[in-house]
Amino acid sequence: MQYRKLGRTDQELSLIGLGTMTWGEQNTEADAHAQIDMALDYGVNVVDAAEMYPVPPKPETQGRTETMIGNWIAKSGRRSSLFLTSKAAGPVRDPKRPTHIRNGQTSLNRKDLTQALDQSLQRLQTDYLDLYQLHWPDRTTETFGRKRYPWPDPEETVSILETLEALDGFVKAGKVRFIGLSNETPWGLGQFLKYAETEGLTRIASIQNAFSLLCRGYENGLSEFSHLEQVSLLAYSPLAMGVLTGKYRHGARPAGARLTVYERFDRYTSPQAMEIAEAYCALAEANGMTPATMALAWVNSRPFVASNLIGATTLAQLKENLESVEVKLSEDVLEEIDRLHELQPNPGR
Repeated sequence: MQYRKLGRTDQELSLIGLGTMTWGEQNTEADAHAQIDMALDYGVNVVDAAEMYPVPPKPETQGRTETMIGNWIAKSGRRSSLFLTSKAAGPVRDPKRPTHIRNGQTSLNRKDLTQALDQSLQRLQTDYLDLYQLHWPDRTTETFGRKRYPWPDPEETVSILETLEALDGFVKAGKVRFIGLSNETPWGLGQFLKYAETEGLTRIASIQNAFSLLCRGYENGLSEFSHLEQVSLLAYSPLAMGVLTGKYRHGARPAGARLTVYERFDRYTSPQAMEIAEAYCALAEANGMTPATMALAWVNSRPFVASNLIGATTLAQLKENLESVEVKLSEDVLEEIDRLHELQPNPGR
């Protein structure tokens, strides 16, 4: 395993991190525990959860993923082996966001965040999180695959300063070691960094955004923050929900696969996305790699990525994903990837 620093801290993160959003929906607790065991054997330390998980979010399953992780911690006694992260859900501002979490009390103010954190700690059976993240902003943005900024009407939001003060309080209380954002924009990240400096509050260490061959938007704006402000990217959906593995090529819909079972996931299935994904798959195979390995190796190669959060439903998938750290892409392959990107940039936004 390779390791990279988290932001400006001395904390080292495994380049491959273990995503968990299928645990409790597509994966059983036994599956989840087996995945953690295998990942640790490969040197992984990052395990990333969220109070909303599993996905798709449902009232009857909400919190189940964290509970499974907590049961593994209690059973194994290996809490210190994990760099354990979770995320607090934000307010509902579009139809795809869940309304059932904490009875809809999901504003990013101190009261709601305190409840979210305390409930996550209880489910995870730990008294602290290594990284606590805001799952999405307390305002309408162009994240989650929106193609452009939506120019929302005036909306009631919690100020970024108020939210950061609450997160800072968690750090000072010892409940959280580091804080991060998710699905955030350059403007939002800039505001958090500004208030950390001017008000003497805890600094954002990372941002967890979608990043893959089909979704390279992080490179425009946010990667500059990574470079100049040392805010690390935790890259999620690096295989574009499986589209970059090749399993959906030529219209295939394998039984049990995420895009087969759940029609709501359409971020990476436009005709443009499927067409360019086929080109990436063909490039990988022409160079003796599986499509998944090439896609992950490319994400691993980006200097602003501290951890590449993979998700798997089988141990065979997990093994292939973990071993992507051993693959170094040639300059010719990297140049061809960039050429294909120019033909169809960011169909997954």
